[in-house]
Amino acid sequence: MFIQTESTPNPATLKFLPGQTVLPTGTADFPSRDSADVSPLASRVYGVEGVSGVFLGTDFVTVTKEDSVEWDHIKPSVLGAIMEHYQSGQPVLADAAQPQAGHAEHSGEDGEIVGQIKELLDTRVRPAVAQDGGDITFYGFEKGVVYLHMQGACAGCPSSTITLKMGIENLLRHYIPEVTEVRPVAV
Repeated sequence: MFIQTESTPNPATLKFLPGQTVLPTGTADFPSRDSADVSPLASRVYGVEGVSGVFLGTDFVTVTKEDSVEWDHIKPSVLGAIMEHYQSGQPVLADAAQPQAGHAEHSGEDGEIVGQIKELLDTRVRPAVAQDGGDITFYGFEKGVVYLHMQGACAGCPSSTITLKMGIENLLRHYIPEVTEVRPVAV
């Protein structure tokens, strides 16, 4: 098995591509060791000292390290953990665990606007963000403000504010005049 690695805009995060499907649909975010109990893969990666986050996409595993460690020191162990997982034959997620479908539900008078927001996110934003090892999902819309949840390489990325304001906010405001601002939320 050959696992490729790619850098991301977040220097604390690397994207690992095992050359096979990680999750058939959706994503799974494990921002802490405790949250990884439902994923044998994420649990194994958290077994590497210095790992502070694991995010699973359709064909990649994004790993975030603690600031106190260097990639040169833990990258071989992370590669080994991913390889060991795939050789073990264990599932990526336990039977009871479900990948996250993505966007939060929204009910109310702004349903049409929210539908347009979600469509733009799905067609224009999420594919580009996935290439960087992360995901951005709709969280809410209120009084012109779009609330987005950032995951994987996007969470804590130094350039995420610029991406939100200069990229996503401008895109949404261009196509949907009712949008006045975009803000991140921590879930």
